[in-house]
Amino acid sequence: MSAIDLFAGAGGFSLAAYEAGLDVLAAIELDPAAANTYKENLIERLGVDTNFIEGDILKINPVELRESLNLERGELQLILGGPPCQGFSTHRINNAGVDDPRNQLLLRYFDFVEEFQPQAFLVENVTGLLWSRHADYLERFKRLAEDNDYTIHFCGVVNAKDYGVPQNRKRVFILGVRNDLNLQSIVFPPAKTHFSPNSVEVKVKGLPSWKTASSVFEPCPADTLDQFVNDYFLRKTNLSEEEARELLNNLEFGAPVDPRDPCNFHMIPTRKSVEKYQATPLNGSREDAGEEFRLPCHSNDYAGHKDVYGRIFIHLPANTITTGCNNPSKGRFVHPWENHGITLRHAARIQTFPDDFVFIGTSTSQAKQVGNAVPVELGRVLIASILQGLN
Repeated sequence: MSAIDLFAGAGGFSLAAYEAGLDVLAAIELDPAAANTYKENLIERLGVDTNFIEGDILKINPVELRESLNLERGELQLILGGPPCQGFSTHRINNAGVDDPRNQLLLRYFDFVEEFQPQAFLVENVTGLLWSRHADYLERFKRLAEDNDYTIHFCGVVNAKDYGVPQNRKRVFILGVRNDLNLQSIVFPPAKTHFSPNSVEVKVKGLPSWKTASSVFEPCPADTLDQFVNDYFLRKTNLSEEEARELLNNLEFGAPVDPRDPCNFHMIPTRKSVEKYQATPLNGSREDAGEEFRLPCHSNDYAGHKDVYGRIFIHLPANTITTGCNNPSKGRFVHPWENHGITLRHAARIQTFPDDFVFIGTSTSQAKQVGNAVPVELGRVLIASILQGLN
């Protein structure tokens, strides 16, 4: 069983494919730092036999690539890929991004599907792809699939937290399957494996609840757990002290990050930032730090983005890990109880990368690689469900 990975990034989708039992015959990535990370971890460390191409996918001939892999059309099982999503980002205002040239890369993806004629293809992108302003690109993609005898079995949103990833991360996935396989009953996305802790599935059926952010952090000190109870749960929730302590005592925590881990680093805060974090209570946001730390851009009662400079909630799935995950000014990326941002290793763990997966490049580049990746565990579950259907 084999695949190719377009827009491979640091290798999250490829690693997921390997864990699901696929050989990734070829991968394409333009960004040099991400390419180095992919080669270092998957090709050199794991020893996989992947034809890695560092270059612009617009300049790579699909016919030549297929022939170089000694593949006949229709022989490949799966094409993977997450085309750059900046043009489809939900952070764009009004119609910004509609004419972003990167949007064309979604259609370029299909040039490879058309040439390889794989049994199936899987696209990952941001939820903004489904917005009406981008309907033209999505409809053109669907028409290409139909014209090439593919059925779109799924085009919708999947949340990583429903599949054992400790992160509330919504992304669009598009699954197409070749018509001659006659797999109209293929199940995708697969049934959820993790649920809200208050759901019937958890309380009655005993199924697993969502993994919490605590699972990627070192065990919380006992006195800090007391602070969580008194400063947050008793003030901000309806839980009793007994209920709050039971919740915290049942949290899953991870192993401490190895001090020698090259990804065990965080942004060095300024003195003013340290004071801000010290004033930010557990599970708090920038609003909780007080007027002294109110940002100039939030004057005149403008609320702004409440999550910036916020601490990660340890008892919930983490917020979405983005390309700015190394910078507390970009989101709720402050350590749950320490007075600094989360480390890159914490961010990578939230994306379910193993600790032996090392990112390469500047701190900004590494954060971008982590934020752009498909969570490895989510990718593995989705790909495994496709392979089960194909078999």
